[in-house]
Formats: sequence, structure tokens, C-alpha cells
Amino acid sequence: MKTKPSFQIGTFAMLAAVLLCSTAVGAFAQQQTTGTPGSPSATTTIDGRYLPPPSAPFQGEINLNALQSKPAWPARVVPPKDAPNVLLIMTDDVGFSAPSTFGGVIPTPTLDRIAANGLRYPNFHTTALCSPTRAALITGRNHHSAGFGVISEQATGFPGYNSVLPKDTATIGRILLENGYRTSWFGKDHNTPTYQTSQAGPFDQWPTGMGFEYFYGFMGGDSSQWTPMLYRNTTLIAPFEGRPEWNLITAMADEAISWVDRLNSINPSMPFLLYYVPGGTHAPHHPTPEWVKKATDLHLFDQGYNALRDQILINQKKLGVVPQDTKLTDWPDDLLKKWDVLSADEKKLFIRQADVYAAYLMYTDHEIGRVVQKVQDLGKLDNTLIIFISGDNGASAEGTVNGTFAELVPFNGINPTVAENLKFFDAWGSNETYPHYAVPWAWAFDTPFKWTKQIPSYFGGTRNGMAISWPARIADKGGVRWQFHHVIDVVPTILEATGIPAPVMVDGIAQKPIEGVSLAYTFDKANADAPTRHRTQYFEMMGVQGLYNDGWMLSAVPIRAPWDLAGKAVDDPASAFKFELYEVGKDWSQTADVAAANPRKVQEMRDLMFGEFAKYQVLPLDASAATRLASPRPSVTAGRKEFTYSTPITGLPGPVAPQLLNTSYSITADVEVPQGGGEGAIVTQGGRFGGYGLYLLKGKPVLTWNLLGLGRIRWEGQQALSPGKHTIAFDFKYDGLGFATLAFNNMSGIGRAGTGTLAVDGKVVATQKMERTVPLILPVDETFDVGSKTGTPIDDRDYQVPFMFTGKINKVTIAVEPPKLTAEDEKKLADANRAVQDAK
Repeated sequence: MKTKPSFQIGTFAMLAAVLLCSTAVGAFAQQQTTGTPGSPSATTTIDGRYLPPPSAPFQGEINLNALQSKPAWPARVVPPKDAPNVLLIMTDDVGFSAPSTFGGVIPTPTLDRIAANGLRYPNFHTTALCSPTRAALITGRNHHSAGFGVISEQATGFPGYNSVLPKDTATIGRILLENGYRTSWFGKDHNTPTYQTSQAGPFDQWPTGMGFEYFYGFMGGDSSQWTPMLYRNTTLIAPFEGRPEWNLITAMADEAISWVDRLNSINPSMPFLLYYVPGGTHAPHHPTPEWVKKATDLHLFDQGYNALRDQILINQKKLGVVPQDTKLTDWPDDLLKKWDVLSADEKKLFIRQADVYAAYLMYTDHEIGRVVQKVQDLGKLDNTLIIFISGDNGASAEGTVNGTFAELVPFNGINPTVAENLKFFDAWGSNETYPHYAVPWAWAFDTPFKWTKQIPSYFGGTRNGMAISWPARIADKGGVRWQFHHVIDVVPTILEATGIPAPVMVDGIAQKPIEGVSLAYTFDKANADAPTRHRTQYFEMMGVQGLYNDGWMLSAVPIRAPWDLAGKAVDDPASAFKFELYEVGKDWSQTADVAAANPRKVQEMRDLMFGEFAKYQVLPLDASAATRLASPRPSVTAGRKEFTYSTPITGLPGPVAPQLLNTSYSITADVEVPQGGGEGAIVTQGGRFGGYGLYLLKGKPVLTWNLLGLGRIRWEGQQALSPGKHTIAFDFKYDGLGFATLAFNNMSGIGRAGTGTLAVDGKVVATQKMERTVPLILPVDETFDVGSKTGTPIDDRDYQVPFMFTGKINKVTIAVEPPKLTAEDEKKLADANRAVQDAK
């Protein structure tokens, strides 16, 4: 009888498997499995140090025929037993003392609920700015280590500032996903390079490429909540079209609830990571009308911001979220007016701004509460770790001293007057505005501290309240924990809570060590007063520096106010700042500078700080702000000077569109007008709060430049175009030296005048000079469109979206001619910069 040949695992393969097992015996000894090995229902944990894990050896038997063979499935990967669900929540631009949970007057019952069911952390810190905090939050590394020294819109070509998460810095989404979690991201994504946000990708730096399987939200620093540039995964969607009552704050809660519901329906035991980061309360402050009425009826701000600070500190001491001997920092009289000296118009406007802001925070908190309630309704609250961070930095002072009806106006170096803002009083918070409150409210919402968002050296910029609940683990409900901690501590906390190790290798790339420390030790009441395990933390943002070390805080005194967005950079930030020193273990709010009495300590702290800078790729220091928005970046269109579009296209983000600021350019459109006349958008970028559009209006060609909502310049033909083919051309000659002057810390080249000429079939039909042009940035939540208009109109008086072109567009060509500096120009600019430095 012939022996049947066997195709079972060979000796060599078996030996290799044995060797593999022996090298990881310690890890595999802790492996948890369920079910019959090889069965469809079998599950297993993984070692977790090497991701993705190697394929498990086949556990069945293979012979010539299936009937004589034994199948076996790889076990489904699951987290360790009893690992919690994770609901990671962070709001945006919420100052320490805005919410009621940390002494504020604005009711935030959801944050109150989490704190009452768990722990409050009033000594928790962020980086002082959006993208950097978010990068640190999802990676457990310092923001410069993660490539996000500044926001993605300000990225420059240095490792600590290029807005690219390094391959050696896996996110918590990727780690938990590989260990059996289902992962999602809802809301703001400020951690994708701006130049990679188009439909051309690449998508590895989008949430879905960073380990978050499902994404529903917007890209960039902010977005209209009424008409956002909204994505589901990597697809641009517009669920708000035809629905004027639609608002993203509610829609993303609906979407998150639906996601959790679907998971629960499929398998209630499947653990999840839900990263929930709404746009609230970053500008634009866009609550719904009913929430504006609720907030206004409370009359929270009628006594003004100075009285508000006094009331907040009283509240904080009653709540026990600041030490009883905490002092209120002085009001900055040299920078901001006190409430009592304001005019009636100023008070009226400022109260309206604060009411709308309060409505936005209340609304955001309410919608978060719906998500938390869904977790409870599904019976999952007990074993869900909820980490709720109130704000990604201090309250924002980017609205200027008067506030602004449109956030982008100050980013272009223009400060709206009270009279200009009052024109929008009734519409404040609606889709007719993109508003931000006045600076004094930001200072008040950071009580008892001084300074605001952008300033990393004072707690007004970095102190953010946090609440954590996990009923199955945290028994000290309503407790307060005073240990110093930082946003980089969240990832190691989640890993400890889930029992999952930090990986040492991901995709074959060795990983940087996690730079934060777990704060899970604080969950036990016995450790309520334990010393902090986070003893040293550097701070740096746009050149401003600070260092915390063992109860001491070294603080660089800001040279540029955070609302002076378009000011010149400090050329030598490494040596330009004066430093103050605070013993924050005794001086909670940084009121008593002891630098003069401790010069040796100041020098010791500075030396340690620069050592940290070198360690975490903080260098080179760069103290520029809004001007960095114009830094060239490697988009897929970088270096192109001519762009041709032969078919209608919509939804291209600004970084891949032709750049028409501070340059000469031409727009040429070959179109066919139908019988009965043409109408509609030909090419446009921007919208209600800034941008340009070429379109036919009642058959007449129109080119409109919207100057940030402050005015519009219009070129218009007098005659409607006849049916048939036509060439419409707009030529603009710019009078300045352009963006190139910024390299010399000189802004004289931007926002200058220029002359535009509109022609039809070679005949000039309109010529006009623009005395000023947009200097730095167009709206980040509007897109470049050909053949129709998405988002909002360039001019509401002319049309409403989508304003589709009724004829045919054969071709649109845009050519740019950026100014070039001559040798003489460069010498003059260099000499001027040198003279400024010599005069200091």
C-alpha cells in the first residue's frame, strides 16, 4: 500500500515557529485566548510590542484533499480582558475658568457630570495651541517630537515644525486598533498637513491613515458649523445643503451615537476608542438660535469682565479647584481697558459676544452629553474610561481688542472697529458671521491666571481643566487631584488602563519612547496627595519659552501680544526674552516673580530648558506668527505657475488651488453661452468672508473680490454675452514685492495695490484699481470651484449656492507671476532689517 504524501508543516517551519515562540516566551505567557483554537469564534490578545503582529502559525492540517484536511482560522485579536472602552473628549479654545466645572459661570452639566462621577484635574496642561496639543494628545509625545511645534497652517521645513507625524510616532488610534479596538474620530482634524488635504492625498496622514477607522469631521484649524468643509473618511460631503437649520455640533453627535449603536448591534462586547473633538468653542462661535436665547436670558455678563473675574475666583475657591490662598493676577491695564471705562456701544457689543460664546459652550457641552448618555443607555458606562479635557489651550485672544465679526480679518492684520462689528450685532453667531469675542473675555475666562492661548509660559495659555471617570475603577467620585500633569500623559494613561504596552516597533520602524507618564496612579484615593510623577515639562510656542521643574516655573515674558497676529517676528528669540520665575507650589496663579532673588535658579532652569529643547527637536526657535501662514510648503501643486481646468470641479482646498495673493495673475475662461443667455459661477475661491469669483450674472461677466467681508471690488461688463463661444479674461497687475519680503521680516511686500482688467473676446470691458489686497490668507473652510459654487457666496447680493453655470466651460486657465526680488531689492530689505536690529 502506497503511503499518502503529507503536506503538514515541515520540520524547518516547525523549528522556526519554536524559535519564534522562545524569543517571546515572556510576552506569550500573558496571552489570553478564548474559544477553540482555529474555530471562527476564537479570540486572542497579542504581544503588542510589534505592530502589526506577525501572522500566527497555521494550527490546522493540510493534506492533498480538503476532506482529509483540517481548517483553522486565525484567532480574532481582542484587547486584554476587562479593558475599558475609551471616550476621549477635548473641546477647543475653552479657557480654564469658562466652564462651571472649574468655577466659571457658563453651565456645563456634562463636564460637571464626568467630574462628579470621577475626578477633577485642575493642574493639567496643554501646549498653548491647537494642532500641537492634539498631536501630543494622540501620540503621547511632545508636540515638537511629533512634528507639530505650531499649527499645521504655519508649518515650516524643520523636523519639529513640518506638521508631519513621524513614522516612529504611532498614534493611540493605531495602537488600540492593532490590539482589537474599533476606533473613530469625530470633529476637528488639525493634524493633517494642509498641503495633503486634497482629494489627491496622500491619505496616510488623515485620521483613517493614522489608525482611526472612521472619520467624520473637518480638516484644519476651524470651520463654519453651518456650512463646514466636511468629510466622511476621505470623501467631501455636504449634508447641510438645503437645510439652513443644520449645525455640525449636533450632526457630529448624531454621527457618533450612530457609530456606537452600530458597533453595539454587531457585537456588544466589541471595545471602542471614540475620539470626540468638536469645533466648539473655537471661532467661529456658531450656536443655534435657541441656545443663544438660553444664554442671553441668563444675563451672565452684564456686569462686565472685571467683575466676572472676581466672581469666578470666589466660585473656584468654593468648588475647591484652586487653593484657598490663590490670588487673582493683576489686570493688564497697559494692554486692555477696564470695563468701567467702556462706552455704551462697547459694552453692548461685548455682552453680545460673550452671550453667543456662552451659548456655543453650553450647546457643545449638551451635545457631548448626548454621546455620554448613549454610552450609558447601552449599559457601557461602568467600563468606559471617559477623559474630558476642557480646551486644547487657554481662551483665545485672537479676536482683537474689539472682537471680530469674521475671524480671518485679524489674521490679515486688520482690527475691526466697534462700529464695524455692531453692523452684525443681531446676526452675531449666525451663518452671516464668523465671529470671535474681544480679548478681555479671553483674559477673564482664564481666571485666576494671566495671558491666553498662544502663550506657553503662563498658565493662562496652558492650564486646562480635565475630568476623568471610569466607574469600574475610580471609586473616589468627585475627588480632586492636584498633581502637575500634561497632555502627553493621556496616551500612557490609556495604555495602562487597557493593559496594552507601548509598541517598540510599528510597520518595521522602531518607535520613539512615549514621552509622557501615566496618571492612572491618581485614580486611587490613597494616592490623592502623592507627588506628581511628571516632574519636568518644557513649553514653547512661536518663540515664547517656559519650563516647569519640581514646583518651579520659568516664564518668558511675551514680547508680542497674542492678538497682534500679523506683527513682525522677533529675530533672536533664543536671547530676546526676559524671564520671570515662580514657585508655583506656593504661588498657584503666578503672581509673585522671584527671579531677582534667585538668579542661580533662573540660570539652572534656562540651561535645563534648552537641554529639553535639544532633546525634543524644538530648535530652531521661530517667533513669527501669522506671517508664517505664507511659508511655502510641498503641496502637489508646489512650483506650478499655470493651472488648466477643462471640466467642472468643486471642493479643492486652498493649498492645492492657484495662489493669487500678492502676485500678478491672469484668469482666462473659454465658455459657451446657451440660447437664452448664461448664468452661474465659472471659477471661484473663498466665500462670504473673503475670496474671488468670476461668474455670469444675468448674462454679464463679473469678477468680484471679497475683501474679508469689509468691502468688495467688482469688475462688470455692461452687456450680456450673446449665445455662442466667448473668451473672458481677467488680468491683474500687482504693485508690490510680494511674499518674498517676509524672508527679511518685512511686510511691505504684501497686501499692496494692483490694477485689474476684465476683457471679453479681446475687448476691455472694465478696468479698476484695488487700493488694498488681501495680504495673508483666505478662508480655510472654503474651496476652489469651477462650474459652480460650494460653501457660501462671494457676494450674497448676486447669487446663492450652488449657482451652477448654465452653459459649457471648455477651459479655464489661471497663470500666476509672483514678483521677483532684484539684487537691489534684497540689499534694501537686508539693510532695513539690520537697522531695526541695531536700533534695539
